[in-house]
Amino acid sequence: MSITLDGDKSGSVPNAVRKFVRGPRPESVPALVGASCTLVGLIDVAAGVFPRFRHSRMHTLAEVLPGALGPFAAALSLSAGVLLLLLAHGLKRHKRRAWRAAVVLLPAGAAAQFVYRHSVLGALVSLTLCYLLVRHRSEFAALPDPRSRWRALANFVLLGAGSLGLGLIIVSVHPGHVVGNPSIADRLQHVLYGLFGFEGPVEYAGVTSWTVAYSLGALGLLTAVTTIYLAFRPEHPAARLTEEDEVRLRALLDKHGGRDSLGHFALRRDKGVVFSPSGKAAVCYRVVSGVMLASGDPIGDVEAWPGAIERFMDEAKAHSWTPAVMGCSETGGEVWTRETGLDALELGDEAVVDVADFSLAGRAMRNVRQMVKRIERNGYETRVRRIRDIGETELARIRRAAADWRGTDTERGFSMALGRIGDPADGDCIIATAHKADEHTADSPYGDLKAVLHFVPWGTDGMSLELMRRDRAADPGMNELLIVASLHDAPRLGIERVSLNFAMFRSALARGEKLGAGPVLRGWRGLLIFLSRWFQIESLYKFNAKFRPRWEPRFVVYRTSRDLPRISFAAMQAEGFVNVGLPRPFARRFPASRPRPCAHATGPGPEHGPSAA
Repeated sequence: MSITLDGDKSGSVPNAVRKFVRGPRPESVPALVGASCTLVGLIDVAAGVFPRFRHSRMHTLAEVLPGALGPFAAALSLSAGVLLLLLAHGLKRHKRRAWRAAVVLLPAGAAAQFVYRHSVLGALVSLTLCYLLVRHRSEFAALPDPRSRWRALANFVLLGAGSLGLGLIIVSVHPGHVVGNPSIADRLQHVLYGLFGFEGPVEYAGVTSWTVAYSLGALGLLTAVTTIYLAFRPEHPAARLTEEDEVRLRALLDKHGGRDSLGHFALRRDKGVVFSPSGKAAVCYRVVSGVMLASGDPIGDVEAWPGAIERFMDEAKAHSWTPAVMGCSETGGEVWTRETGLDALELGDEAVVDVADFSLAGRAMRNVRQMVKRIERNGYETRVRRIRDIGETELARIRRAAADWRGTDTERGFSMALGRIGDPADGDCIIATAHKADEHTADSPYGDLKAVLHFVPWGTDGMSLELMRRDRAADPGMNELLIVASLHDAPRLGIERVSLNFAMFRSALARGEKLGAGPVLRGWRGLLIFLSRWFQIESLYKFNAKFRPRWEPRFVVYRTSRDLPRISFAAMQAEGFVNVGLPRPFARRFPASRPRPCAHATGPGPEHGPSAA
């Protein structure tokens, strides 16, 4: 298959994109400057914390300067050092605002080094670094990351704790000038008072008292100023799917949605999107911890994919985000790697069941067959319907049950989750439900509902499993019952293929348990089984294997091997396995839960989200 660039372009992606993702561009300069900024920041902090050297050649000249200059210089050096430490990461990521702040702070730190510490070498290091920043200013052009004012609270807590610890060091590094023998409690009280600009219980001889007071006051002022700045600066919200974007994506899915089973998940409303120049293809993404995560294959015409990929890479470059793709197909991986120079690694396999080939007959399906028959004998019945065929009252009950039966505090899912149920625009989605009337039915807010499966469209003749929820008090095997019911009713709904869960590292688990597997493979399988205590790795593989699917490999696309740990952590955050946000009472409502009107129906819907098996 020959793939060319979208629009009136031919050949391959421009050299600028290849240069960005391949190989060593002048990224070494920001990395070097960032590391140097960390070093200079530590030197400035040390210069402000520890007593000045009295054996320098500049000491005699410095003594004739105004007496308060020494304490002021100590506070300036300390403040500049802490701020440089905070800016170092932004400099490594090419951030323009971090560059501007560093260009101002480095000369200030150099002056403090010269006046307070009398260190010509320290001042020269700061000025040299400032010169490098100015000379390579074109390398620092990255736009700000998505942000909110909640970072002000995090800054207050973290920087406040750091200031408290650093203040204890400042109070304790002048043993020869301390009056008496103050206790740890007295020193801690002195630090707390000093951060707010008041005199504490610890007394010092000579000018040391002023040095400590100015240094503690500088730390307190720094914490307050940075917190106020973060609280009142303009927000840069994360990219969200607009109504116009959603309409365009649905049009692409109507034409090309049958190519990728993950295509419909691009309609999650907590994702951003970039379109190719002609609008015939798109890449949806979310930014997590500085990683620009795309999921699945690009949406739209395969011939237009390169244009959308180029726009994606341009956006990553503009913000200095780390580009990555989670769960793309083999074809998608080939296009991504060829057009951008990124690398690909097999992540796992997607279980796909062909409806025409599925049957409960045979020895291989005996366990599933017996489980389903037993549950049916216990009085359970199933219903498989499209969303548009379910009444609003029953749909509200299903939404409530799905939310209440969620097994985790946070919603999980990103690459294979839609994040909502029953939105008016999702009328083609399919819901399979299990019902059983009992003595609790009349009092239950869910009625006789016992389990729910939610599928999203996969083109016109397929569907992808998005969510599985069940009442924990129901009989075991609800998920198996509903999957079998969905496969049996699929022909009535025009469905020929069903995508089940994604099984990470499926091939390693399968090969590792076979006869003749080597020690490395067995060790890798053992590690995966160990990790399955917290992540559903082995359990999802075994659950999917019950239905005798065909396995479709899925890949992660990344820039360099050193990016993999960061990408893995960001993916775990996106999927909901790691939560580094605010505690639940303080978290803001998830934007993806807000329904949108469509041409044929309107109506509100409560918050919902995805879940693993």
